[in-house]
Amino acid sequence: MEANKISITMRHGDLSSSLKDYVEEKIVNIHLEYPKIIQARIILDIEKHLQIAEIILACNNHITIEAEASSRDMYESIDSAIAKITRRMRKYKTRLLKKAHTKGESIKYLDEKIFSIPSQHIEKNESFPSPKIEKESFELKTFDEEEAILALELSDKPFIAYKNSNDLSLEILYRKGNSYALIKPE
Repeated sequence: MEANKISITMRHGDLSSSLKDYVEEKIVNIHLEYPKIIQARIILDIEKHLQIAEIILACNNHITIEAEASSRDMYESIDSAIAKITRRMRKYKTRLLKKAHTKGESIKYLDEKIFSIPSQHIEKNESFPSPKIEKESFELKTFDEEEAILALELSDKPFIAYKNSNDLSLEILYRKGNSYALIKPE
């Protein structure tokens, strides 16, 4: 990877030239031929006693691999994030190689269940605190089930919402123990 395709952002502090050189050297020295890295974004942040390093790699075939690490030392955080991203890249490559050899279904389908509290159990004067909702917007990508599993493995998120490439229906894939579960509307 070329150093001109690496963007480094420092939040809540100044980016020293030695730290910039260290990050560039670490990213350039990731020697994995697949997935090929097109662009790298590194976000370094200082929050109270934590030094946070977040790495986002844009790879070919619209693959995005993310990793974040935090510690008391920025160099340690960077090394940890690089180790995570390298593991995820290897895992992605291994999954692609195994994809041709899969024989069984690896996704469990769950039935929809709706739970509600009967009105007689709720007192009229009882006030329930409203939950805090954090909104996050994202681009809804189109995947088949295997690609969705790969995208979930490469992210830190507990689930992934996507459009099924066969019928363009909305599906939500999440981790359930050592396997995956799929929520699919009827």
